[in-house]
Amino acid sequence: MTSPLPRLSLVMDPERTQHVLTPQALERLSQSVEILDAGRICDFHAASVKEQLARTDILLTGWGCPDIGARELALMPRLSLISHAAGTVKYFLSQAVFDRGITVCSAAEANAQPVAEFSLAMILLAGKRTFGFRRLYLEHRDRAPVERLQAQAIGNLGLTVGVVGASRIGRRVINLLQPFDLNLILFDPLLSVAEAQKLGVRLVSLEELMAVSDVISLHAPSLPQTRHMIGADALARMKNGATLINTARGALVDEDALLAELKTGRIEAVIDVTDPEVPPPDSPFYSLPNVFLTPHIAGATGLERARLGDMAIAEIERFCRQAPLQQQVRPEHLELIA
Repeated sequence: MTSPLPRLSLVMDPERTQHVLTPQALERLSQSVEILDAGRICDFHAASVKEQLARTDILLTGWGCPDIGARELALMPRLSLISHAAGTVKYFLSQAVFDRGITVCSAAEANAQPVAEFSLAMILLAGKRTFGFRRLYLEHRDRAPVERLQAQAIGNLGLTVGVVGASRIGRRVINLLQPFDLNLILFDPLLSVAEAQKLGVRLVSLEELMAVSDVISLHAPSLPQTRHMIGADALARMKNGATLINTARGALVDEDALLAELKTGRIEAVIDVTDPEVPPPDSPFYSLPNVFLTPHIAGATGLERARLGDMAIAEIERFCRQAPLQQQVRPEHLELIA
């Protein structure tokens, strides 16, 4: 007699997770589990989902998943797996999940790819001084000022790019930069010189990286010890005309110090993440000419989100056939992930 399939519930905000679960992905998922309801749960404590949660073995979660702590776990006595079709899990899962022995996995690796691609594009555009060229062209509507900028020692040949953090995204960025004629350096206090050499980069101190890099790309996790790691002293070391790129977390940078430095016009910045997540309406980030500000779009957007669902489903398939998971998150990882 065939054993029943594990029962699965979908927990995510449907408006924020469009394209994550394609019809094809849901059909594939249905081969391994019984999807209890095609609707997305947004509130664990809604009376309408009480019976469903009591029968749930697996949660497939995504952006907008409510917090999961001891109170929520009490509603799901059968729960054995949480597969997150997004990046970090540290902001909505409590230690109670791990204490109960529930397996957790994440599609952070799938979200790393578009962030690394975005970072690569911004690094190359910054090295080419693309944003400065555009400003001059729009302001003067003449090529003479542009030609004066072209005469400077700019461009991507021999450019020094400093990567802060050998995270999964940082490593992808380093790999993507390898084919270009760049000088790559890295700061990561947890990495050895030998490990850096294997990545094809030279390991340096943060002080040296800030001082010699033409472009600096941040890829460290947001932790108490990394808060404002890029402060006034670090920013003051930056070369005139250098660019700081932040696609990691806004809290890595002392934004007051950054804005003070940017207002001098001495450096440039590409900012995809801020602290708070959306700057106040009167923030100079919106108006400074040497800031290229984007609304946290480096990660999976639009059709790129399908990779998240596919990776989360692949982990569920492995779990159901008792194969080793490839994207498991363990309690000790929480201190080091973004």
